[in-house]
Amino acid sequence: MKKIIIPIIMLLMCFSAWSQNDRQMNERIKAQKVAFITERLDLTSKEAQQFWPIYNAYEDKIDEMRKNDLKEVRQAMRKGNLSKEEAQRLLDQFMSVENRMHEAKNQLVEDLSNVIPPQKIIQLKVSEDAFNRRLMEILQERKKKMQQARDNRNNRNLP
Repeated sequence: MKKIIIPIIMLLMCFSAWSQNDRQMNERIKAQKVAFITERLDLTSKEAQQFWPIYNAYEDKIDEMRKNDLKEVRQAMRKGNLSKEEAQRLLDQFMSVENRMHEAKNQLVEDLSNVIPPQKIIQLKVSEDAFNRRLMEILQERKKKMQQARDNRNNRNLP
């Protein structure tokens, strides 16, 4: 029994550390996104004071939907071998979440209309897209470097 407990504790500690790393990474990404958007929108201090609480509330709402509602749907979709009824239920559930996300985006635009001019709301969308593109590029570069490092290690181990 003691032989089983120690590996389980070690495994739990690893998962905890991994989870912390994910949280830290998400916080770093969020901080970089805030800086990126702030710079791109050229918000005045008054605009920024009103903008960020509205935008952060929107982001939290969308993140919650992605983590809870969409995660469940995507996991079920990946299982495959769904009956027609199961597939229709998942599709309905997926579209319901997508509609709620769209409504949240409409509410964001409406709320921001009282805070910043329409040009900056459009620039917000452009900035979000640019940030996401840049983030994907960075992740792809890291993945490529990790693969090259793995390949190099494997090549050194060959006779």
